[in-house]
Amino acid sequence: MTTFVDRVELHVAAGNGGHGCASVHREKFKPLGGPDGGNGGRGGDVTLVVDQSVTTLLEYHHTPHRRATNGKPGEGGNRSGADGRDLVLPVPDGTVVLDRQGNVLADLVGQGTTFVAGRGGRGGLGNAALASARRKAPGFALLGEPGETRDIVLELKTVADVALVGYPSAGKSSLISVLSAAKPKIADYPFTTLVPNLGVVTAGATVYTIADVPGLIPGASRGKGLGLEFLRHVERCEVLVHVLDCATLESERDPVTDLDVIEAELAQYGGLDGRPRVVVLNKVDIPDGQDLADIIRPDLEARGYPVFEVSAVSRKGLKELSFALAGIVEEARAARPEEEATRIVIRPQAVDDAGFAVTQEGDGFFRVRGEKPERWVRQTDFSNDEAVGYLADRLNRLGVEDELMKAGAREGDGVAIGPEENAVVFDWEPTVAAGAEMLGRRGEDHRMDTIRPAAQRRRDRDAERDEALRAYEGFDPFEE
Repeated sequence: MTTFVDRVELHVAAGNGGHGCASVHREKFKPLGGPDGGNGGRGGDVTLVVDQSVTTLLEYHHTPHRRATNGKPGEGGNRSGADGRDLVLPVPDGTVVLDRQGNVLADLVGQGTTFVAGRGGRGGLGNAALASARRKAPGFALLGEPGETRDIVLELKTVADVALVGYPSAGKSSLISVLSAAKPKIADYPFTTLVPNLGVVTAGATVYTIADVPGLIPGASRGKGLGLEFLRHVERCEVLVHVLDCATLESERDPVTDLDVIEAELAQYGGLDGRPRVVVLNKVDIPDGQDLADIIRPDLEARGYPVFEVSAVSRKGLKELSFALAGIVEEARAARPEEEATRIVIRPQAVDDAGFAVTQEGDGFFRVRGEKPERWVRQTDFSNDEAVGYLADRLNRLGVEDELMKAGAREGDGVAIGPEENAVVFDWEPTVAAGAEMLGRRGEDHRMDTIRPAAQRRRDRDAERDEALRAYEGFDPFEE
């Protein structure tokens, strides 16, 4: 059963905003109570938060679909809907967030680091918030915006100071088990270790973490063995330690060749050229292993590698290795730029961004793109004539109609607002004024009907009655 997962695809959906309420205050002896519809609540966000107690992405491997709650709709009596609850997802330290194209969205390092993976939709305004001097009793409210949906990829890159690399069964797991309190699985067959192991080492006053990378063989950087899955775990390490097996039973292998092969794979993977290297000749407790270490050590030192002869069984050379790695880690930490105190920077989201663009996409067809026009369209109830008139009024004040004229649009041309997959398309009819200020009763638009239907029906009935009455008054039954 899988117990360690370091790469998952996560499907997140933020909560939708609640709809605004269109309501009129009703109270005995107060026929003109005015609008009292409340606003809809905001949808909940989906947020990733680094939690150092979490070490794997296994939870999201089993349940990759995550959704925040929706905002509640507004109600009459100026009661606003409740906001949706934010969904907080804990992730391991060192998690990288990417989109499906592989672009890095965030690199989450450090306890408490957060990233908003999906933003909740705004709640719609109720008719009480839409009332103005010209529109005293709006008969409509705005709809809530849908929450943001996104497919993201989470990749875990282990945050460790030292990485042990080498062939399978070179003794990396044994080494980490005696240097630290880690208890990895140890056996005498290749690919015993299927997941990276982390351990904490204390050398004097220095405390550092050490990790082993399983399954590096020729072709690992191209996907052979387990290397491609776990090479990412060495990217953050300050020191790379080559663990060479001096007692291998394979006649075609030798430690120097193993070192060259692993270095070639690291070079093809890329990004690790500047890391200091240390060579560990392991299993020198075996007589043949010690003899081989004596032979190859001068060659390795001639290449500039610090070389240590160790044995995980007899504990030979472990103390020297531990303190040497601690010194390199301390030098790397000292070379880092000083961390400044975190400054809290408040960047409020712009709410008055009037930017939009009008482009011609064909003969007689234009598209409008912009945050405000697209948001207004999403919040409009197109079954309500007054709401449509309000949208037209807002677009006109924003300057959309002027830009369409400049772009060469003519009456009857098609205009789309929004992206191709989710756009509202209509035939454009230029107007001198949008006309929301000409609206009469709630739910009616004088630009669509000059006379209200009910009033017209009453006039027709009155005319028929008058005509029948005149005919009756002019009738004489004794005339013939």
